[in-house]
Amino acid sequence: MPEAREDPLTSDERNELARLRAEVRTRRRFSWKSVVSAVLLVLGCLLAPVSLLTVWVHNQVADTDRFVATASPLIRDPAVRTVVTDRVTEAVSSQVDLRGLATNAVDALAAQGFPPIVTTTMQGLVGPLTASVRTFVHDKIADLVASPGVASLWDQTIRTAHEQLNSVLSGDSKAVVISGGQVQLDLAPFIVVARQQLVDSGFALAGRIPDLHPTIAIADAAGLVKARTGYALLDNAATWLPWVMLVLLALGVFLARRHRRALVGAGLGVAVSMLVVAVGLMIARGILVNAVQPQASVAAGDAYDIFVRYLRAGLRTVLAVGVVVALGAFLAGPSSTAVGLRRGVTRGIAWLRGSSGLRTGSVGPWVHAHLNALRVALVAVAVLIFVFLDRPSGLTVGLIALVLLAFLGVVQLLDQPAAEKES
Repeated sequence: MPEAREDPLTSDERNELARLRAEVRTRRRFSWKSVVSAVLLVLGCLLAPVSLLTVWVHNQVADTDRFVATASPLIRDPAVRTVVTDRVTEAVSSQVDLRGLATNAVDALAAQGFPPIVTTTMQGLVGPLTASVRTFVHDKIADLVASPGVASLWDQTIRTAHEQLNSVLSGDSKAVVISGGQVQLDLAPFIVVARQQLVDSGFALAGRIPDLHPTIAIADAAGLVKARTGYALLDNAATWLPWVMLVLLALGVFLARRHRRALVGAGLGVAVSMLVVAVGLMIARGILVNAVQPQASVAAGDAYDIFVRYLRAGLRTVLAVGVVVALGAFLAGPSSTAVGLRRGVTRGIAWLRGSSGLRTGSVGPWVHAHLNALRVALVAVAVLIFVFLDRPSGLTVGLIALVLLAFLGVVQLLDQPAAEKES
């Protein structure tokens, strides 16, 4: 009998050959699942940037701590401080006629009988004196703006303003109510403060003033109602839209004829959508910088970068996740490139195991028997670590992927069938 020849094909190559033969033999019919899958994947990828923007805006509007963390660095930015200092100096100088004061001082000296040569000389120094005083004022204001006290005051001011705005938009404010089609401001807090100040000033009878709640109309209610409606919609969208996006992508992959290819497409689609957002942010920054005065362009750019830095961090994270998912699905697929890469890694690990004389003992056969379960468990652990991390960055996603690959390599290194077990 002729000897049976050893099959030169690997298991991956045999599976790929079987799949190609099946495609040749089988006439492809129209599948509604494929159409639905494509539609779901496209919708999911389109919702990815919308979800990211919605969550970011909601965090800025509804989360006071996040808003303060976003806006707090503004007053600490050198370019912004320069613009604030220049603007405050300009405002102060506009209220004080430094040149006029200097001229009046010289005229007063002349009226007191000072020699003309002295007053004439001092009159020529009015311009430099005015500039020196302005510089002095500018430097003092710059020191004030750069002081820790102003930074703390800035943080407290934006926190208080945001809390008040948030309470008004959410309908929790007791001082701002809607009545008779008007937005009414309750003056009770002002009366309490005024009563206490009167008592502190010695007017003890003011302590008998009861708690009063007079109101004044400050705006039409229609605008506030729309704002509250928009606030509620934003709150709901930020809560559910990301989950809707994930469900659409998951259903699209599930209904696809080729799950791995659909997963690759979903990952790349999400990554591309994040690149579109990044380009949009760059264009918006250019428009903003070009719209302001040249002397304020640096400050405007820095302020924009500060406000959108959390949005940029979020899109980098989602971009990294999309790339990792697409790359992982591709490398696990049956394409010749993926098969070749896996074969090369397997041969490299086998060579390392052989050259190092690694003895796996009873661990090798156990790992071989549970190889797929170990791989799934490692991937699941990596996903759980990512999910439970607080605000993971794109770099964090990359590190998790690299550590996962390292552990998968260790599992492959320990994989040894019982027949290869050393006695």
